[in-house]
Amino acid sequence: MNSARLKPAAAEIGTRPVSVLLPLPLPGPYDYRLSDGVTAPRGLLVEAPLGARTQLGVVWGSGNAKIEAHRLKTAVPLGNYACLPEALCDFVDWVARYTLSPQGSVLALALRARGAFDTETPRLAYRRSSVTPARLSDKRQRVLDVTADGLARSIAAIAEEANVSSAIVRALVAAGALIADALPEFVPLPVPQPDFAVPVLRNEQHSAAEALREAVMARNFSVSLLDGVTGSGKTETYFEAVAEALRLGRQVLILLPEIALSVQFLERFAARFGVPPAEWHSDLGHTERKRVYRAVLGGEARVVVGARSALFLPFQDLGLIIVDEEHEQAYKQEEGVIYHARDMAVVRGRISSSAVVLVSATPSLESYVNAQAGRYRWLKLAARHGVAKLPRIDLIDLRQHRPEPGQWMSPVLIDALRTTLEEGEQSLLFLNRRGYAPLTLCAQCGHKFTCHQCSAWLVEHRYHRRLVCHHCGQDTPMPTVCPHCGAQDSLIACGPGVERLAEEFVQHFPEARMAIASSDTMHGPAELQAAIHAMSRGEIEVLIGTQMIAKGHHFPNLTLVGVIDADLGSADGDVRVRERTFQLLHQVAGRAGRAAKPGRVLVQTHSPEDVVLQAVAAADRDVFYDQERRLRERTHAPPFGRLAALILSGVNGDAVRTMGKRLAQEAPAARGVRIWGPTPAFYQLLRGRTRERLLVQAERSVDVQAYLRQWLGPIKLPASVRLVIDIDPISFF
Repeated sequence: MNSARLKPAAAEIGTRPVSVLLPLPLPGPYDYRLSDGVTAPRGLLVEAPLGARTQLGVVWGSGNAKIEAHRLKTAVPLGNYACLPEALCDFVDWVARYTLSPQGSVLALALRARGAFDTETPRLAYRRSSVTPARLSDKRQRVLDVTADGLARSIAAIAEEANVSSAIVRALVAAGALIADALPEFVPLPVPQPDFAVPVLRNEQHSAAEALREAVMARNFSVSLLDGVTGSGKTETYFEAVAEALRLGRQVLILLPEIALSVQFLERFAARFGVPPAEWHSDLGHTERKRVYRAVLGGEARVVVGARSALFLPFQDLGLIIVDEEHEQAYKQEEGVIYHARDMAVVRGRISSSAVVLVSATPSLESYVNAQAGRYRWLKLAARHGVAKLPRIDLIDLRQHRPEPGQWMSPVLIDALRTTLEEGEQSLLFLNRRGYAPLTLCAQCGHKFTCHQCSAWLVEHRYHRRLVCHHCGQDTPMPTVCPHCGAQDSLIACGPGVERLAEEFVQHFPEARMAIASSDTMHGPAELQAAIHAMSRGEIEVLIGTQMIAKGHHFPNLTLVGVIDADLGSADGDVRVRERTFQLLHQVAGRAGRAAKPGRVLVQTHSPEDVVLQAVAAADRDVFYDQERRLRERTHAPPFGRLAALILSGVNGDAVRTMGKRLAQEAPAARGVRIWGPTPAFYQLLRGRTRERLLVQAERSVDVQAYLRQWLGPIKLPASVRLVIDIDPISFF
């Protein structure tokens, strides 16, 4: 990190009180004073005393002029005068106001790299000196041969390359044959090269890429929706905007909804720009998080690919933000500070004067409406890349083509799998249920195995012989008798999960090479990457998985997709259920036929007349979206109205229900606002806490945040009840 560029201007020197925001769940900053002669720009990082301890904080502005400086505690700037960019501070303020979250809680999202501001600790590397030790063994000679090139290496690297122990290397250091050099704590991040492998784009790709390049060169805030069918080359198109930002010396943030999608993406990025980008997600270790954070703050990290939390990194000069698969529900942060990364990316772009690109084959209705209205530039890619064509989609009526008793694949799907295997092509079977079965019950007494902490069924994971709650993580061994009636061998699995589907597949095709891809079977990006590479090399003939394989992956030899149960999405009961079902089915169907071989998609359903499934089968996306738009307009649902959810929870269920009724009674009357509830949440019991929900529905013109402040400000909650506010909810559980 370049400390010199982070030092504030001398013109700001003074001893006036300053407000310091601490990364704690506090509503606002506290006042401190700085030592004489210390500069105090907004964003300066300081050590601030708080009670008996010292806390990292950030100068947020001028303090209260009515308080004399000598009465305040002293905050001390960090030794390197590290300073958060002002745009990031403004972003923290905006997110806190919009989500009704404590400022300090939002700031904590921007300081999630422990030790990132510590003074750098140089690392020692060793190179060959002119001294030759008196005693030379074969092992010592191998070390001298390795280091003869004059390059500095760590002791561990020298030992590994010379195939000796570290003690041999250290002995040569002690003898003076190797001398130490102090190097920076971290190896510099490689710089992506904008012209490393420039692709040849077809006409509509070229036109869209030119529009995106122009948006980056303008150095102003703008939003573009890159709307292209699956396999149309959206990634290659927006890579040209990345290249332009690199030429201009600006930083780039690329958001992906899930780490699972990054595996092939990183390889495609490296092929285009010569080196991989910096990564930011929850699977990074502490050292790598510290390294990337410092590189972003110092401007060294030119391109960052990350999950939603990457929005809060301290970019010095952010010129481009890309939100890939912008429709994905995974962009919504549901705990702590509740925000939607797609919407906050647009805000971050406006504050940073950046170009923002939203990318999807099935845009969210919000983005679709904004593009139709001209608020976003609408860039369309209507055809697949090269000779690839969109797959044929057929609905299989399970009422007519019934699977065998206790099985889940119809004869039509089984025949299609057999043909695909015989032709040496690959298939994907999609079922959005983890585990073996979603419910286990006793055939004797009907007892259902449910979580003691949540109002949810325990999911059987037969490979591990466990019953697991997918909400709180409760994990118990699979019982041998019913705990309710004591019957033996009476427990039956109800419904399919991917493990049960795989078991059925093996019964039909015992020789086929098959793999299961779900968060239970793929532990981390490395295992998923191995499976993806095996699929790409043809080592896997059939991949069975959940939504983690439904999007973003490209397998040229995959020609058949089977959707086992297209009716799963109909049980959510919220305003976006039709949209989400369409998007998921459209995305998984898009995995088929992405190269020269034509693709086929078979969708199993008990309701083939459903309008969503009919739209999927006919590939009438825009017709479906226009129907959905009219429905939302009539009901004043988003994006034609505002929603805010209030979720009360507590161990004492009576206290939670009483508080819910009180909130409803004290809701102020306002034009264009309706209050629904209180009512038990879908999961009335979650992690041992009873939950009640209220829903605020308002016209688009209503300032929902102001209304909630007026309503909730005077109300004091009992200590046993917790209130969570979700602005723009997308989940109603």
